[in-house]
Amino acid sequence: MASAGILLWLLITICVSGQTTRTNSFVTVECKMDNVGKYGNQSMLNCGIVTAKEARDATVMMVTWKKDGVLLLGFEKPSKLNESPRFSFTKSWSMKNMNVSLLIANTSVADQGEYTCEVVTDRGRHETSANLSVAARYSQPTILYTPMDVSPKSQVTLTCSSEGGYPEGRLGWFLGPTRKEFGDSKTEVNVTRNGLFHLSSKLNVPPEMTASEYTCKVYNANGGEDDKATLISPKKSQSLGKPKQGTDVVTKTMAPLVFLGSLIVGLLLWKRIRKGCFQGFRRYRKKDDAEQGNSEEQVTIDPEYEENS
Repeated sequence: MASAGILLWLLITICVSGQTTRTNSFVTVECKMDNVGKYGNQSMLNCGIVTAKEARDATVMMVTWKKDGVLLLGFEKPSKLNESPRFSFTKSWSMKNMNVSLLIANTSVADQGEYTCEVVTDRGRHETSANLSVAARYSQPTILYTPMDVSPKSQVTLTCSSEGGYPEGRLGWFLGPTRKEFGDSKTEVNVTRNGLFHLSSKLNVPPEMTASEYTCKVYNANGGEDDKATLISPKKSQSLGKPKQGTDVVTKTMAPLVFLGSLIVGLLLWKRIRKGCFQGFRRYRKKDDAEQGNSEEQVTIDPEYEENS
Protein backbone atom coordinates (compact mmCIF):
# COMPACT_ATOMS: atom_id res chain seq x y z
CA MET A 1 0.00 0.00 0.00
CA ALA A 2 2.83 2.35 0.87
CA SER A 3 4.58 1.37 -2.34
CA ALA A 4 1.48 2.22 -4.34
CA GLY A 5 1.26 5.65 -2.67
CA ILE A 6 4.87 6.44 -3.46
CA LEU A 7 4.39 5.34 -7.06
CA LEU A 8 1.31 7.55 -7.41
CA TRP A 9 3.17 10.53 -5.95
CA LEU A 10 6.04 10.04 -8.40
CA LEU A 11 3.62 9.82 -11.32
CA ILE A 12 1.90 13.07 -10.33
CA THR A 13 5.24 14.85 -9.94
CA ILE A 14 6.40 13.75 -13.39
CA CYS A 15 3.15 14.84 -14.98
CA VAL A 16 3.23 18.27 -13.33
CA SER A 17 6.85 18.76 -14.25
CA GLY A 18 6.17 17.77 -17.83
CA GLN A 19 3.21 20.12 -18.01
CA THR A 20 5.30 22.99 -16.63
CA THR A 21 8.10 22.38 -19.10
CA ARG A 22 5.63 22.19 -21.95
CA THR A 23 3.96 25.42 -20.91
CA ASN A 24 7.25 27.30 -20.65
CA SER A 25 8.42 25.95 -24.01
CA PHE A 26 5.48 27.65 -25.68
CA VAL A 27 7.26 31.01 -25.36
CA THR A 28 10.95 31.77 -25.84
CA VAL A 29 12.96 34.97 -26.25
CA GLU A 30 15.62 34.85 -28.95
CA CYS A 31 18.34 37.53 -29.02
CA LYS A 32 21.47 38.13 -30.99
CA MET A 33 24.08 37.28 -28.40
CA ASP A 34 27.00 39.51 -29.45
CA ASN A 35 26.27 43.07 -30.54
CA VAL A 36 28.58 46.00 -31.38
CA GLY A 37 27.48 49.59 -30.89
CA LYS A 38 29.20 52.69 -32.27
CA TYR A 39 30.19 55.32 -29.76
CA GLY A 40 27.87 58.34 -29.89
CA ASN A 41 25.34 56.57 -32.14
CA GLN A 42 22.21 54.55 -31.52
CA SER A 43 22.71 50.86 -30.71
CA MET A 44 20.20 48.03 -30.72
CA LEU A 45 19.96 44.68 -28.96
CA ASN A 46 17.81 42.70 -31.35
CA CYS A 47 15.37 40.37 -29.54
CA GLY A 48 12.01 38.84 -30.37
CA ILE A 49 9.39 36.59 -28.77
CA VAL A 50 8.95 33.22 -30.49
CA THR A 51 5.83 31.17 -29.70
CA ALA A 52 4.84 27.62 -30.45
CA LYS A 53 1.78 26.86 -32.58
CA GLU A 54 -0.28 26.31 -29.46
CA ALA A 55 0.58 29.80 -28.19
CA ARG A 56 0.26 32.00 -31.24
CA ASP A 57 -2.40 34.03 -29.49
CA ALA A 58 -0.20 34.62 -26.43
CA THR A 59 -0.55 37.98 -24.71
CA VAL A 60 2.50 39.71 -23.27
CA MET A 61 2.03 40.49 -19.61
CA MET A 62 5.46 41.89 -18.74
CA VAL A 63 8.82 42.70 -20.35
CA THR A 64 11.92 43.92 -18.50
CA TRP A 65 15.43 44.88 -19.61
CA LYS A 66 18.13 44.97 -16.93
CA LYS A 67 21.87 45.55 -16.75
CA ASP A 68 23.82 44.58 -13.66
CA GLY A 69 20.52 44.08 -11.86
CA VAL A 70 19.32 47.63 -12.58
CA LEU A 71 16.00 48.07 -14.41
CA LEU A 72 16.48 50.04 -17.63
CA LEU A 73 13.19 49.48 -19.43
CA GLY A 74 9.98 47.68 -18.52
CA PHE A 75 6.38 47.03 -19.50
CA GLU A 76 3.51 45.66 -17.37
CA LYS A 77 -0.03 44.86 -18.40
CA PRO A 78 -2.18 46.64 -19.31
CA SER A 79 -0.18 49.70 -20.40
CA LYS A 80 2.35 50.61 -17.76
CA LEU A 81 5.62 51.48 -19.49
CA ASN A 82 8.79 52.33 -17.59
CA GLU A 83 11.47 53.84 -19.80
CA SER A 84 14.28 56.39 -19.65
CA PRO A 85 15.41 58.96 -22.25
CA ARG A 86 18.23 56.69 -23.48
CA PHE A 87 16.49 53.28 -23.40
CA SER A 88 13.34 52.42 -25.35
CA PHE A 89 11.60 49.76 -27.41
CA THR A 90 11.91 49.85 -31.19
CA LYS A 91 8.30 50.91 -31.77
CA SER A 92 5.07 51.75 -29.94
CA TRP A 93 4.41 49.06 -27.42
CA SER A 94 1.36 46.77 -27.32
CA MET A 95 0.53 43.48 -25.60
CA LYS A 96 0.64 41.71 -28.97
CA ASN A 97 4.04 43.12 -29.86
CA MET A 98 6.58 40.31 -30.32
CA ASN A 99 9.53 42.61 -30.99
CA VAL A 100 11.17 43.37 -27.66
CA SER A 101 14.47 44.78 -29.01
CA LEU A 102 16.21 47.38 -26.87
CA LEU A 103 17.31 50.72 -28.34
CA ILE A 104 20.17 52.61 -26.67
CA ALA A 105 20.59 56.27 -27.64
CA ASN A 106 23.97 58.07 -27.70
CA THR A 107 25.97 54.95 -26.88
CA SER A 108 28.81 55.44 -24.42
CA VAL A 109 31.65 53.26 -23.15
CA ALA A 110 29.70 52.65 -19.93
CA ASP A 111 26.92 50.95 -21.93
CA GLN A 112 28.98 47.90 -22.81
CA GLY A 113 28.28 44.72 -20.89
CA GLU A 114 25.62 42.03 -20.45
CA TYR A 115 21.89 42.81 -20.64
CA THR A 116 19.06 40.55 -19.46
CA CYS A 117 15.64 40.43 -21.07
CA GLU A 118 12.68 38.73 -19.31
CA VAL A 119 9.31 38.14 -20.96
CA VAL A 120 6.14 36.94 -19.19
CA THR A 121 3.04 35.95 -21.20
CA ASP A 122 -0.26 34.25 -20.40
CA ARG A 123 1.25 31.09 -21.94
CA GLY A 124 4.61 31.07 -20.17
CA ARG A 125 7.75 33.05 -19.41
CA HIS A 126 11.37 33.10 -20.61
CA GLU A 127 14.58 34.98 -19.84
CA THR A 128 17.74 35.41 -21.92
CA SER A 129 20.77 37.70 -22.20
CA ALA A 130 22.67 39.66 -24.81
CA ASN A 131 26.08 41.33 -24.83
CA LEU A 132 26.98 44.78 -26.12
CA SER A 133 30.49 45.88 -27.08
CA VAL A 134 31.29 49.52 -27.86
CA ALA A 135 33.65 50.64 -30.62
CA ALA A 136 34.92 54.11 -31.57
CA ARG A 137 37.08 54.97 -34.57
CA TYR A 138 40.42 56.66 -33.93
CA SER A 139 41.11 60.09 -35.41
CA GLN A 140 43.66 60.72 -38.17
CA PRO A 141 47.13 60.78 -36.60
CA THR A 142 49.16 63.97 -36.33
CA ILE A 143 52.97 63.99 -36.62
CA LEU A 144 55.19 66.57 -34.93
CA TYR A 145 58.77 67.10 -36.15
CA THR A 146 61.20 68.17 -33.41
CA PRO A 147 64.91 68.74 -34.10
CA MET A 148 67.15 68.32 -31.06
CA ASP A 149 69.44 71.24 -32.11
CA VAL A 150 70.47 73.18 -35.21
CA SER A 151 73.41 70.94 -36.07
CA PRO A 152 73.20 69.40 -39.56
CA LYS A 153 73.92 65.99 -38.06
CA SER A 154 71.55 66.19 -35.13
CA GLN A 155 68.96 63.58 -34.16
CA VAL A 156 65.31 64.41 -34.62
CA THR A 157 62.24 63.09 -32.85
CA LEU A 158 58.93 62.37 -34.57
CA THR A 159 55.86 62.24 -32.34
CA CYS A 160 52.61 60.67 -33.57
CA SER A 161 49.29 60.93 -31.72
CA SER A 162 45.68 59.86 -32.25
CA GLU A 163 42.63 59.98 -29.99
CA GLY A 164 38.93 59.27 -29.63
CA GLY A 165 39.15 55.53 -30.19
CA TYR A 166 37.89 52.47 -28.31
CA PRO A 167 38.87 49.77 -27.36
CA GLU A 168 42.61 50.23 -26.87
CA GLY A 169 44.54 50.37 -30.14
CA ARG A 170 48.14 51.03 -31.13
CA LEU A 171 50.35 53.13 -33.43
CA GLY A 172 52.84 51.86 -36.00
CA TRP A 173 55.71 53.58 -37.89
CA PHE A 174 56.70 52.96 -41.50
CA LEU A 175 59.92 54.36 -43.02
CA GLY A 176 59.97 55.28 -46.70
CA PRO A 177 57.61 53.74 -49.25
CA THR A 178 58.10 50.24 -47.81
CA ARG A 179 55.16 48.43 -46.24
CA LYS A 180 57.34 46.92 -43.54
CA GLU A 181 56.64 48.30 -40.09
CA PHE A 182 59.52 49.81 -38.12
CA GLY A 183 59.62 47.78 -34.92
CA ASP A 184 61.57 50.07 -32.57
CA SER A 185 58.61 52.09 -31.25
CA LYS A 186 56.14 51.85 -28.38
CA THR A 187 52.61 53.18 -27.96
CA GLU A 188 51.72 55.18 -24.87
CA VAL A 189 48.06 54.83 -23.88
CA ASN A 190 45.99 57.27 -21.80
CA VAL A 191 42.29 57.16 -20.92
CA THR A 192 40.26 60.35 -21.38
CA ARG A 193 37.28 61.48 -19.31
CA ASN A 194 34.71 59.88 -21.59
CA GLY A 195 36.49 56.53 -21.43
CA LEU A 196 38.05 56.77 -24.89
CA PHE A 197 41.77 56.31 -25.52
CA HIS A 198 44.54 58.73 -26.50
CA LEU A 199 47.54 57.11 -28.20
CA SER A 200 51.01 58.55 -28.72
CA SER A 201 54.32 57.21 -29.99
CA LYS A 202 57.81 58.69 -30.40
CA LEU A 203 60.34 57.74 -33.06
CA ASN A 204 63.95 58.86 -32.63
CA VAL A 205 65.57 59.31 -36.05
CA PRO A 206 69.41 59.20 -36.09
CA PRO A 207 71.20 61.30 -38.74
CA GLU A 208 72.24 58.26 -40.76
CA MET A 209 68.61 57.37 -41.50
CA THR A 210 67.66 58.98 -44.81
CA ALA A 211 64.10 57.79 -45.43
CA SER A 212 62.16 59.86 -47.94
CA GLU A 213 59.01 59.84 -45.81
CA TYR A 214 57.66 58.72 -42.45
CA THR A 215 54.16 57.25 -42.05
CA CYS A 216 52.25 56.72 -38.80
CA LYS A 217 49.24 54.39 -38.82
CA VAL A 218 46.66 53.88 -36.09
CA TYR A 219 45.21 50.39 -35.59
CA ASN A 220 42.02 49.48 -33.72
CA ALA A 221 41.69 46.65 -31.21
CA ASN A 222 40.96 44.14 -33.98
CA GLY A 223 44.18 44.99 -35.81
CA GLY A 224 42.45 46.91 -38.58
CA GLU A 225 43.81 50.23 -39.84
CA ASP A 226 41.63 53.19 -38.82
CA ASP A 227 43.69 55.97 -40.42
CA LYS A 228 47.23 57.18 -41.20
CA ALA A 229 49.37 60.28 -41.73
CA THR A 230 52.61 60.81 -43.71
CA LEU A 231 55.42 63.31 -43.17
CA ILE A 232 57.73 64.04 -46.10
CA SER A 233 61.30 64.34 -44.83
CA PRO A 234 63.79 67.03 -45.97
CA LYS A 235 65.79 66.32 -49.16
CA LYS A 236 68.83 64.13 -48.83
CA SER A 237 71.01 67.14 -49.69
CA GLN A 238 69.69 68.65 -46.48
CA SER A 239 70.09 66.90 -43.17
CA LEU A 240 67.29 65.59 -41.00
CA GLY A 241 68.25 68.33 -38.54
CA LYS A 242 66.49 71.66 -38.39
CA PRO A 243 65.46 72.53 -41.96
CA LYS A 244 66.29 75.89 -43.48
CA GLN A 245 63.23 78.04 -43.27
CA GLY A 246 62.78 80.97 -45.67
CA THR A 247 66.44 81.53 -46.66
CA ASP A 248 65.81 81.44 -50.41
CA VAL A 249 62.67 83.53 -50.09
CA VAL A 250 64.45 86.28 -48.17
CA THR A 251 67.33 86.38 -50.67
CA LYS A 252 65.02 86.60 -53.67
CA THR A 253 62.94 89.32 -52.03
CA MET A 254 65.81 91.53 -50.82
CA ALA A 255 67.84 91.58 -54.07
CA PRO A 256 65.37 93.74 -56.09
CA LEU A 257 64.86 96.07 -53.12
CA VAL A 258 68.60 96.64 -52.73
CA PHE A 259 68.97 97.37 -56.47
CA LEU A 260 66.03 99.78 -56.48
CA GLY A 261 67.32 101.61 -53.42
CA SER A 262 70.78 101.98 -54.94
CA LEU A 263 69.27 103.36 -58.15
CA ILE A 264 67.21 105.98 -56.27
CA VAL A 265 70.18 107.07 -54.19
CA GLY A 266 72.31 107.37 -57.35
CA LEU A 267 69.73 109.54 -59.11
CA LEU A 268 69.41 111.82 -56.11
CA LEU A 269 73.17 112.26 -55.87
CA TRP A 270 73.46 112.95 -59.61
CA LYS A 271 70.72 115.60 -59.44
CA ARG A 272 72.34 117.19 -56.40
CA ILE A 273 75.75 117.37 -58.06
CA ARG A 274 74.31 118.76 -61.31
CA LYS A 275 72.40 121.44 -59.45
CA GLY A 276 75.54 122.43 -57.51
CA CYS A 277 77.56 122.70 -60.70
CA PHE A 278 74.94 124.91 -62.33
CA GLN A 279 74.78 127.27 -59.35
CA GLY A 280 78.59 127.53 -59.34
CA PHE A 281 78.56 128.35 -63.04
CA ARG A 282 76.06 131.21 -62.48
CA ARG A 283 78.17 132.73 -59.69
CA TYR A 284 81.25 132.49 -61.89
CA ARG A 285 79.53 134.32 -64.83
CA LYS A 286 78.31 137.14 -62.59
CA LYS A 287 81.76 137.63 -61.11
CA ASP A 288 83.40 137.64 -64.52
CA ASP A 289 80.92 140.19 -65.92
CA ALA A 290 81.44 142.47 -62.92
CA GLU A 291 85.16 142.52 -63.49
CA GLN A 292 84.62 143.51 -67.16
CA GLY A 293 82.18 146.36 -66.31
CA ASN A 294 79.10 144.53 -67.48
CA SER A 295 77.64 143.99 -64.05
CA GLU A 296 74.22 145.23 -65.17
CA GLU A 297 73.97 142.66 -67.91
CA GLN A 298 71.86 139.69 -66.93
CA VAL A 299 72.89 136.16 -67.57
CA THR A 300 70.55 134.37 -69.96
CA ILE A 301 69.50 130.93 -68.74
CA ASP A 302 68.00 128.30 -70.90
CA PRO A 303 64.54 127.60 -69.36
CA GLU A 304 64.66 123.94 -70.39
CA TYR A 305 68.06 123.52 -68.75
CA GLU A 306 66.83 125.15 -65.50
CA GLU A 307 63.72 123.01 -65.43
CA ASN A 308 65.73 119.81 -65.84
CA SER A 309 68.00 120.95 -63.04
